[in-house]
Amino acid sequence: MVRTPLTPWERERGERFGALLREARGERSMVEVAAVAGISAETLRKIETGRAPTPSFFTIAALAYALDLSLDELAGACALPEGEGEDEALSA
Repeated sequence: MVRTPLTPWERERGERFGALLREARGERSMVEVAAVAGISAETLRKIETGRAPTPSFFTIAALAYALDLSLDELAGACALPEGEGEDEALSA
C-alpha cells in the first residue's frame, strides 16, 4: 500500500502538535514521558519533531495521559486556523 503524501497543512499540523508536546513535557526527559505513555522514546522524538505527523489515536491518548493534557486541548491545538475551510487546507 502506497501512502498518500501529506499536504503542507498536514505537515504544519504535525509540527504544531510536536511543539505542544515538547512544551508540555517541559524538563521531563523523552524517555520518562515515553515510558509512561507506553511508546518508545524514538516514536516520541519523531512525533515531537514532526517526522511522524499523524500518530494513531491511541498514541495521542497515551501521550495526553502521560503529559496531563486533555484530548480537547490537543485537538484544539491541531484544528484548522479560524476562517480556513477544510477544502482550502486540503488543497494547499
